[in-house]
Amino acid sequence: MESGPAIFAGLVFALFGGTLLVWTGARVRHRDPVAHGVNPVASATLAGAAGVVALGLAAYCVTRL
Repeated sequence: MESGPAIFAGLVFALFGGTLLVWTGARVRHRDPVAHGVNPVASATLAGAAGVVALGLAAYCVTRL
């Protein structure tokens, strides 16, 4: 019974983290701002770190099955 919510949460975290990393990478590669009005390096670093954390949470949820 507990594995259903863990799988769902892991899937949500994986989709969010992966999409955030791909989107951030595309913005950086095209030299577009990740966040307007913020230092480009800081915003790309923060967005990348959030994507990695989300993928780490996904891995944690899946391994808790």
